[in-house]
Amino acid sequence: MTDPSPAYDSLLKSLIETCETAGATGADARLSISEGVSVEVRGGVLENIERAESRSVSLRCLFGQKQAHVSGADLSSDGLETLAERCVAMARAVPEDPYCGLADPEDLQTEVMDFDTDGDGVWDEDQMVEDARIAEATALAVDGVQTVSNCGAGWSRTEIWLASTNGFSAGLSGSSSGLGLAVVAERDGKMERDYESRSTRYREDRPGPETIGQIAAERAVARLAPRKVATQTSAVIYDRRVASSLISTLTGSISGPAIARGVSFLKDRLGDQVFGEHINIIDDPFRKRGFGSRAFDGEGRAVRKRAIIENGVLGEWLLNGPSARQLGLKPNGYASMGFGDPPGVTTSNLYLEPGTDTPAELMERVGKGLLVTDMFGPSINPNTGDYSVGVSGFWFEGGEVAFPVSEVTIAGDLPGIYARLQPASDLELRGTRDAPSILVQDMSIAGE
Repeated sequence: MTDPSPAYDSLLKSLIETCETAGATGADARLSISEGVSVEVRGGVLENIERAESRSVSLRCLFGQKQAHVSGADLSSDGLETLAERCVAMARAVPEDPYCGLADPEDLQTEVMDFDTDGDGVWDEDQMVEDARIAEATALAVDGVQTVSNCGAGWSRTEIWLASTNGFSAGLSGSSSGLGLAVVAERDGKMERDYESRSTRYREDRPGPETIGQIAAERAVARLAPRKVATQTSAVIYDRRVASSLISTLTGSISGPAIARGVSFLKDRLGDQVFGEHINIIDDPFRKRGFGSRAFDGEGRAVRKRAIIENGVLGEWLLNGPSARQLGLKPNGYASMGFGDPPGVTTSNLYLEPGTDTPAELMERVGKGLLVTDMFGPSINPNTGDYSVGVSGFWFEGGEVAFPVSEVTIAGDLPGIYARLQPASDLELRGTRDAPSILVQDMSIAGE
């Protein structure tokens, strides 16, 4: 969070004042500015380079309990005036929404905070190309690799400027750089594909291109000659690169809008023991260099670090202003970006605290089961928590990986999965939702 640029602050305040002059009882606006560069390499040669720049403005107007929102890319005086006129006219005409509104001024965040998210600045394109070349060459040198289907690097930067008639005004900025590749391995005419990619705020926090290329290649080779397994009930270990999907299912089921609509299998479980007593799930908006770090939520309200799940107990819903009003509760800082749009619900930097056992120790403890490394086509019934997903990975026996598997579906019910969930010790904080590897026993496995 930074103090707003005088020029952008003036632009946004003029825009919302135009709405007020036209009779709006409230308004908020967002100006987004982004730029980026991406490169693709094939056969050690630069194949493609793209540069992108964009500027856009979003505006929301309220007339009592009516609201409308519009957006555009014309930042000229005439363009902004037209945008305001259109938004005001729409807001007058739409039906009432009893739960819309702006945050109360006393709830707004006023402290300026620095989370060190601006990164290294504009990346040198030659360095991006060189990183991609090294990653590709490293992967191609691994025995069993047939080709690298794509390999690229990129850099992007975004600025967001906000203003509202409730007095809120702030700016956000951040940049990131990434490197990734997809590798195809072949044996006896049959091919398997896997990948690795990493994005960080600063290059010093990212593994070197050799490491990224090596990981992608080894993953692809390890998947060669997959087998099918018999239909059965067995232990499943979610590798940490897919384990966060279980955390994502939780956030959807405890979001205020879902609870208000009554479409969550956890709608009556607030204050209950949903997970085991050893489970803590933390949301940390103040993480340095975090991709979800923020000083305020999407409506300008203050945020704080808190345990969504503490000692297995579900402590609160994820509320924005509208869902809190509908439920008769107080907003608690989980609104996703509004300011020019109606707010949604999101967390910041959410993570499942690690356990004490390594993934290998978990495999040794349960003896045999399925290690899931890739997932596709999840199906979740939000009302019952019934859950199934197609997966691939590895079968393990005697506590060790035995062979790769594919064309498998695992299924269960999320309340039962949450209650049996056991985290490993291998947590890495990479994104906005992170988890260590996770063991869930007694899962249904549909094979052959």
